[in-house]
Amino acid sequence: MADIERVAPDAIRLVRLLDAPVDTVWRYLTDPELRGQWFAAGPVEPHAGGSLDLCFDHDDLSEDDVPYPERYAAYKGIVSREKVVRFEPPHVFAFTFEGQGDSVATFELFPEGDKTRLVLTHSGIKDPVNFVNFGSGWHAHLAVLQARLAGGGVRDFWKLHAESEAAVARALG
Repeated sequence: MADIERVAPDAIRLVRLLDAPVDTVWRYLTDPELRGQWFAAGPVEPHAGGSLDLCFDHDDLSEDDVPYPERYAAYKGIVSREKVVRFEPPHVFAFTFEGQGDSVATFELFPEGDKTRLVLTHSGIKDPVNFVNFGSGWHAHLAVLQARLAGGGVRDFWKLHAESEAAVARALG
């Protein structure tokens, strides 16, 4: 899997070429309603040091009516309160992740004609188990983003997530 790699002892990187211009992708990262269509909704204060709420309801990510897997059911509806680390429209958006202190997800957007190269680096990962957890989550969520930007959706997010988990575990060893 060439689209995810470990780039430092505490960091992974995922790269996607998205079928939308940078401004559109930026809106999907920062607009609470659009972000909720592929990851987690919630308000954001659009500046470094601002707050970001990530409201997780993965029912919104599947086209079909699919139940949460038992191991994730406790996370349904949780709100993760994060801090914006960088907000540089429309190219860089970074925020803390899951109250992990130094754990930061950084999205960088680069124009490529009428498309956008998205580079997501998640750094500050302390627990080796979390490389696969974070990697598979991001892998699945970015697949939903790709589908949304292409005008479609994902029938079963949880099936996609399970496939991502297996693929990321193989890719990251």
